[in-house]
Amino acid sequence: MRLLISFAALFLSVILLQLGSGGVVPLDALSGVGLGFSTEEIGLLGSAHFTGFFFGCWGAPRLMGSVGHSRAFAAFCAAGTIGIIAHMLVVHPLAWAGLRMMSGLCVAGCYTVVEAWLQAKVTNETRGRAMGTYRVVDILGSLGAQLFIGILEPASYVSYNLLALCCCAALLPLTLTRVEQPETPAAPRLRPRLAWDRSPLGALGVVVSGVTGAAFRMVGPVYGLGVGLSADQIALFLAAYVAGGGLAQYPIGWLADRFDRRTVLVGLSLASVVACAATIALSGAGTLGVFLSAGLFGLTTIPIYSVSSAHAHDFAEPAERVELSAAHMFLYAVGAIASPLLASWLIAGFGPPAMFALIAAAHVALVVFSFLRMRARPAPSLRTAYQYIPRTSFVFGRLLGRGRDRS
Repeated sequence: MRLLISFAALFLSVILLQLGSGGVVPLDALSGVGLGFSTEEIGLLGSAHFTGFFFGCWGAPRLMGSVGHSRAFAAFCAAGTIGIIAHMLVVHPLAWAGLRMMSGLCVAGCYTVVEAWLQAKVTNETRGRAMGTYRVVDILGSLGAQLFIGILEPASYVSYNLLALCCCAALLPLTLTRVEQPETPAAPRLRPRLAWDRSPLGALGVVVSGVTGAAFRMVGPVYGLGVGLSADQIALFLAAYVAGGGLAQYPIGWLADRFDRRTVLVGLSLASVVACAATIALSGAGTLGVFLSAGLFGLTTIPIYSVSSAHAHDFAEPAERVELSAAHMFLYAVGAIASPLLASWLIAGFGPPAMFALIAAAHVALVVFSFLRMRARPAPSLRTAYQYIPRTSFVFGRLLGRGRDRS
């Protein structure tokens, strides 16, 4: 209990940040449709978000080193608040893309600060509880952000004001905490090739995870409108996706720790293809069918990042873990930047089901590559512990500490 109290300010800031910056993602899609933006322009907003996210991950440790944790967090929160509140002042897709870059920058920067702060305060004895609580807080905040959309009117100044207030309020718990500000950790070197050298399959898996998650979260509301969902129903549609992914973590982790992780990855990708087909097939089966298919889609696709990362860490040395985690985040961002724009092009040209055809094709490619890698080398005799990994910052690997290495 004392542990939770000591980190309460950090966790409350995370929830408020999720409500503000996470809520703007589906609200922008719904608002863009109402304002007459093309599907491609809405996809551009998603790609811009992850472009800002990448630069935030890369630059946040350096800013912390210059001005400290609290000031860096305040700067990133201010950027996110401006990025949200200025939407209805300049209604143009290119302007919104620039504002979404600010929101992505805010998310990455703030999470980097929070995770660096956690890393400095946890011990080997408290790491497991702190990380478990942090993951639950992150999932609940994301779930709340999706549900928040159900009560917000698209293209409304008031709606964006409410999200900006949440983002701005995230400043209060962290900047007013009496916990001593820690020393700034060294920024990890960014070596994307390290991910391929240690495990080509793990590298492709995190790219596919980026393609899948970004396409669904950034362009999924457009799909929902295309199959007849209302704004409040789209909130439940996105929440079902997040809830499915959260529920999958324990059983998938159990399987990944007991069987060849490549087999688990193949099973997840095949199930993802089935989920894509079910989503297309159930699009006309009423809201319940659409919600169930979204939950199944989240259950099968969200764990792929963590399984891919765990497989790659099986071949890494302990000293490489932080840089390998950063390399995976970079590859995830590459897939996430490209997929919303590509998915929006496909939806504009071939209709809403085309987005899931793209995602299914990516998972078929992952299955084929998995079988090729199974023939290239055997599974490792010693394996690291499976851990659910939020895609939040390049420094998250430091928080895992020795948690991956079995005693």
